Amino acid sequence: MTPRARHLPSEERRAEAVEAVIKLAASANPEEITTSAIAARMKLTQGALFRHFPTKDAIWLGVMEWVSDRLLARIDRLAGAESDPLAALEAMFLGHVDFIAEHPGVPRMMAGQLQNAGETPAKRMARALVENYGNRLRRILAAARAEGVLPPGLDIDAAAALFLGMIQGLVMQNLIHGDSARMRTDALRVWVIYRAGLLAAVHTQEGGA
Repeated sequence: MTPRARHLPSEERRAEAVEAVIKLAASANPEEITTSAIAARMKLTQGALFRHFPTKDAIWLGVMEWVSDRLLARIDRLAGAESDPLAALEAMFLGHVDFIAEHPGVPRMMAGQLQNAGETPAKRMARALVENYGNRLRRILAAARAEGVLPPGLDIDAAAALFLGMIQGLVMQNLIHGDSARMRTDALRVWVIYRAGLLAAVHTQEGGA
C-alpha cells in the first residue's frame, strides 16, 4: 500500500469505493459483493472503508447516486445538443447504451436494488432515477408530438415504455453474450426500427388508415 493510497481525500476515497463496487458488479452478483471484497479491491482494510461509508447500505446509496448523476448528466448533454426531437431521442438512446457498455455492472446494480423486497435509501434512489429518466423521455416525445414530427394522438407513455424496453432487451442480450461491441451495433439497428415505427405511425394517420 503506497502513502498516496493511504492519504487520499475522503471524497476521492468515496468515489474510488463506488467505482470498485461497479467494477465488481460487472462479473459478480451485486448481492454477493462483500465489504471485504470492496476493501480488498481498493487495497484498504474494512475499517478504513467504513470510515468513508459507515454501513454497506451507505455504499449502495453512494453507488446509486453516482449512477443517477452521471447517466442523467450524459443524456441531458447529448439530447440538449440536438435541435430536432427525434435526433435528441436517438442521442439519448445511443448514449444510454454506451453508458452501459462502459459500466456493465450498472444494470446489475439497478436490477438488484429495484428487486429488493425491502425499502432502502439505495432502492429509493434507483426508483427516483427511473422516474427522472422517464420524465425526460416523455418531455422529448411530447415536444416531437407538439412540433408535428409525431402524430397528435401518439401514446406518449407507451412510446416511452417501448424505448426503455429496447434498452432493457439490449442489456439482457449483453448479459447473455458479454459482448459490448455487439450491443452497440444492435442498438443502431434497433433504433432504426423504432424510429421507422414512429414515422410510419405519422404516415398512417395522415393517410387516414
